[in-house]
Amino acid sequence: MTTAQEPQPGWDTPSRHPWLTLGRGSLIALALLIIAIVAATTYRSDSAPRAEEAEKFNPAGYGAETYEPKVVPAIQQKAVDLVTLQKAIAADPDAAGQQYGNREGTGPYSYAVTVTGTAGAAESGLLPVTVPDVGKTRVSVQIGPAINGTALRDAVGFIEFGQFTNQVEYADAGTALNDQVKSKVLASLDVASLKDKKITVVGAMTPLTADVLTITPISIEAAP
Repeated sequence: MTTAQEPQPGWDTPSRHPWLTLGRGSLIALALLIIAIVAATTYRSDSAPRAEEAEKFNPAGYGAETYEPKVVPAIQQKAVDLVTLQKAIAADPDAAGQQYGNREGTGPYSYAVTVTGTAGAAESGLLPVTVPDVGKTRVSVQIGPAINGTALRDAVGFIEFGQFTNQVEYADAGTALNDQVKSKVLASLDVASLKDKKITVVGAMTPLTADVLTITPISIEAAP
């Protein structure tokens, strides 16, 4: 008895062409899916900037866009007399901070201040200022070349960590504002000529005690 030979799998069998078993509707659906995938595919040139590169934080640009238009007016508006502030800090640091200062989280308070006093001889990047009615408190103004701290960033009240991608960018923002002080305030300042003269300073500070007050200036001018 002759047995029918089973067909061998080949290019003409459904096992090698599974789509041949699909109905017409399924084939149409498959074609539409392929078209949708192709349409949704984005092609980028090797020379095109990547998203993370395009959005990279630019400290210099941030400083230029923020310092004069926003930070300077805020410091001027919020500035409290340093003698008043020093006495308040000495009496009750937390109450003084809540009334006059600004901070994020549980860090030290930063303040916008104004003070008038007599300039001394600059030393180690600081200009000492003798201020009446503050007792033995040491008052100094940062004059560079290094400007330390983030008092300007922290005193204004509108610059917060959540506005930045990470801690590095947040720190760079503070440094960028200090760099603006160097170029806008200190670059043309004749520090030696201020000795023994009465000056008025407006700026920001982040004191740890009421005995040492170091100001980052936005202006240093001869007092009337």
